[in-house]
Amino acid sequence: MTDTAQRAPRTYKDFGQPLWRRILLTREMAIVGLLVIVYVVAALSVRNFAAPITITYLLLDVAAILMIALPMTLIIITGEIDLSVASIVGLSSVVLGTLHQAGLPIEVAGLVAIVVGAIAGAVNGFFITVVGLPSLAVTIGTLALFRGLAVGLLGTTAVTDFTEFWTDLAKSKIPGTPIPSVMILFVVLAIAFAIVLHFTAFGRGIFAIGLSSEAARFSGVNVERTKFILFVLSGAVSALAGIYYTLRFGSARGDNATGLELSVIAAVLLGGVSIFGGRGAIHGVIAGVLLIGILSSALRLANVTSDVINIITGALLVASVVSTSILAWIRRRRVGPGVKKGPPAPGQD
Repeated sequence: MTDTAQRAPRTYKDFGQPLWRRILLTREMAIVGLLVIVYVVAALSVRNFAAPITITYLLLDVAAILMIALPMTLIIITGEIDLSVASIVGLSSVVLGTLHQAGLPIEVAGLVAIVVGAIAGAVNGFFITVVGLPSLAVTIGTLALFRGLAVGLLGTTAVTDFTEFWTDLAKSKIPGTPIPSVMILFVVLAIAFAIVLHFTAFGRGIFAIGLSSEAARFSGVNVERTKFILFVLSGAVSALAGIYYTLRFGSARGDNATGLELSVIAAVLLGGVSIFGGRGAIHGVIAGVLLIGILSSALRLANVTSDVINIITGALLVASVVSTSILAWIRRRRVGPGVKKGPPAPGQD
């Protein structure tokens, strides 16, 4: 009998952890589990939290964050960051309001606003990928630049004469449910981004860049083009979120969504994306956004002040970031000294 015939059949242990462990015992699934626990506790202990109207307003509140978090996830996985997203929301809001006030239909004005957002993202991408500047410095600068343009175009005034059909649509619900209609748009975007990130060569390139730009480049990944595309996507999706934000509140202002970028980044990091790049998943980010939204909504209904809510949210974010380092230290201790681990697979610790 040959050696090949004598070999035992391969099991998942030959390839590392069992499949169910690799799927369920992850940081992202831990956030999903925490989300379920927090929701159940809030529904049982906070008056009116489980009411359909509460669910509606909770989802309306987080819709813009959910949309912007999708491209932000991909950007942070590459090891970059985009702090200008909220300013692009404000700029697209002003473009939408100004063009609509000038007589253009919402459809045309909205399309122009998305193009402006994509151009803003391309500006970020140009300075980061062509000029070679760090994304933190570039997007801090464009955060001020785009916000200044938005405020400069509209001043201290606001455009509020939007067609009632569109403002009602932005706040409408799926018939027979408390779920806002805007969630349909988000689900389409989330599926598209999840497929791109987790099931395409482009997505594998994103993880490879986050693990090592040089190694990714030697593997044939066009690092600069990939990052440029991601920043353009971030600008376009932020503009789309700006259109929703404007129509939902029925007001186009230059200061719309001020500070929203911090909420987006906090939710992305809480959802398991590594700030150092190379790791993350769309479902974890969605759970992170919803977890922060549920906590904020429940605490407000419990008459907790906004300052305390910010403290709790900040503490949760710090804990999530610190836990990554603690888990990595525990893994190193379990491996033991003198044992060299192989490089992690893309998207995994």
